[in-house]
Amino acid sequence: MTASHQKIKVGIVGGTGYTGVELLRILSQHPHVDLHAITSRSEEGVAVADMFPSLRGRVDLRFVTPDNASLSDCDVVFFATPHGVAMSQARELIDAGVKVIDLAADFRLQDLDTFEKWYKLPHSCPDLLKNDSVYGLVEINRDKIKQAKLIGNPGCYPTTVILGLAPLLEKGLIELDGIIADCKSGVSGAGRGASVANLFSEAGDSFKAYGVSGHRHHPEISEHLAAIAGEPVGLTFVPHLVPMIRGMFSTIYVRIKPEARDTDFQALYEARYSDERFIDVMPAGSLPETRAVRASNDLRIALSRPGDGDTLIILVVQDNLVKGAAGQAVQNMNLMFGLSESAGLDFVAVLP
Repeated sequence: MTASHQKIKVGIVGGTGYTGVELLRILSQHPHVDLHAITSRSEEGVAVADMFPSLRGRVDLRFVTPDNASLSDCDVVFFATPHGVAMSQARELIDAGVKVIDLAADFRLQDLDTFEKWYKLPHSCPDLLKNDSVYGLVEINRDKIKQAKLIGNPGCYPTTVILGLAPLLEKGLIELDGIIADCKSGVSGAGRGASVANLFSEAGDSFKAYGVSGHRHHPEISEHLAAIAGEPVGLTFVPHLVPMIRGMFSTIYVRIKPEARDTDFQALYEARYSDERFIDVMPAGSLPETRAVRASNDLRIALSRPGDGDTLIILVVQDNLVKGAAGQAVQNMNLMFGLSESAGLDFVAVLP
């Protein structure tokens, strides 16, 4: 299907969370999309616009149960669901000729033992994972995504870290041990479910690390960094919760190899991402801010090399709900259906 054909019929499974409403916001404005169905077992019959007033006049669907959604009639189905849901339904949809984009973790990790360790459930379709799924990081896997029928949409933290490091790993310019990713996310990254830790009185006026002893995004990042580097990497990854609604800031520290110390890293990044619509390599000396990407699909990168020494600092910002989730999923859809990669995504960050 290309832009000259009829609109893409889209279904969304699990549309009541933050990534679900972000998908709706983006897809409701997409020039080549027909929103066909959105599912929720708990909100059956509720108008989407009643739950999300921001969509009044934009989306006239009501939530239906998955059994009544006619998902097999869609061209593509997005899963904005907890881990484990997409893999239980993917085979039936793919057999019906429907493309699947999963925003959870079911198709992000190729190593089954690692998946089962971190997500505490067995993988129900390892053959689809191995033979049919593509990791949906567009700037790394664009050609594979164009041919894919099943996408594992990357996690939010992994998007920033992998894209932040890719130009260095592709050229073999840094030491592969001792990489540090110091990452911060807004509270929306934890989802819309009720949680004491995410109450305003708990998360406001505070700043904390979490998952220090282990976080499920760590093996995802490590697996895909190793795929780029061609060998395992030594990564320390520490996520933090900051008292803002949306936004993500990753500060990555690496050691430059002695033989690479004369490299013009600014030029390297500018060349690597020169044709990428949604990656902005900022001028030397820049200090990116999360507000510069708020509600956009842009990811901004800046570099710093203190004292021209052997440490390079990569600063990466994105909106965790857009480039880190729903926007990236739509970017994948555009490629899968032969559309312009920026279709439905060409909007400017919101300030203030």
